[in-house]
Amino acid sequence: MLMTARSNLRPATDSVVVVRAPGRLHLGFLDPSATLGRRFGSLGLVIEDFETVVELRRAERPQLRARSAAAQAQAARAAAHLDTLQRAFGLDAPLDLCLLQVPPAHAGFGSGTQLALAIGRAFASLHGLTLATPEIARLLGRGLRSGVGIAGFDQGGLLLDGGTGDEGGPAPLLARLDLPAAWRVLLVLDPSQHGLSGADEKAAIAALPSFERANAAAVCHEVLMRVLPGAASGDFALFAAGVSAMQQLVGAHFAPAQGGRLYASPSVARLCDWIARQHVAATGQSSWGPTGFAILPSAADAEAARAAAHAAGVVDPALQLRIVGVRSHGAAVEIRPRL
Repeated sequence: MLMTARSNLRPATDSVVVVRAPGRLHLGFLDPSATLGRRFGSLGLVIEDFETVVELRRAERPQLRARSAAAQAQAARAAAHLDTLQRAFGLDAPLDLCLLQVPPAHAGFGSGTQLALAIGRAFASLHGLTLATPEIARLLGRGLRSGVGIAGFDQGGLLLDGGTGDEGGPAPLLARLDLPAAWRVLLVLDPSQHGLSGADEKAAIAALPSFERANAAAVCHEVLMRVLPGAASGDFALFAAGVSAMQQLVGAHFAPAQGGRLYASPSVARLCDWIARQHVAATGQSSWGPTGFAILPSAADAEAARAAAHAAGVVDPALQLRIVGVRSHGAAVEIRPRL
């Protein structure tokens, strides 16, 4: 446990700290069954919008505020994170934490990790503590499988981590690339469903069959020889083919936990499959979903795909479609005087 602060330390200033943490897509695991000894390994992409925004300041009494129903649903988790930090450093001065914005929970945007890291970074900044993001993640129990949320908080971009090994701690970052700024992500949200999380997620992973070594090798080949080269050179078709192939391989492995389907939501599956047939796009599901995605080479292509899908009648009325950019930077921290 980190104990670098003295128990009688008080918040360093009367400043207000605002942290804006980015959303991310989890594009798939390299080797969920550790056929070579290291488990998971993740490919992720940081996106614009779907931010987690928190505000922290000193107060006369402890207070936790939430600006939306979605934020209110995360209040207990946020309070637990703040309590863990205060206990770890012996800093018990009352604080006012406000959850200004949160993305949909359990939808594939990494909301749990970003909430924890945003609160941890705000706490460290307010108290003048030097804490690396992996330290915050370790303290708050995040990044146990994937390291892309932690790296994305710091850097943004397309991220590849090396999985978890015997050394413990967050997975090491192996590669980071900026995607061409013109590329866009068409997100397909199904608010009627939630992805697996917590105990249900652990149980589902434990019940899955082993991911065969040949499949892990195929995923790694797609990432190393198509996804990363395509991103680095701006070759969209190469990148899209690699991501889509990776999604098929990994999705088939996790399908037993999703009713035998590659997608958690049948409506999302129908639309993403249609886009994959009609357009050159990288398609798939982020994490446990239900959010699906189609990465396209430009805003015009993304708009055209969305319009064509509506015209073809393949967009279920319950779905929400959003076009967002790729994000090449991590969280933003603002420290301003208290009014």
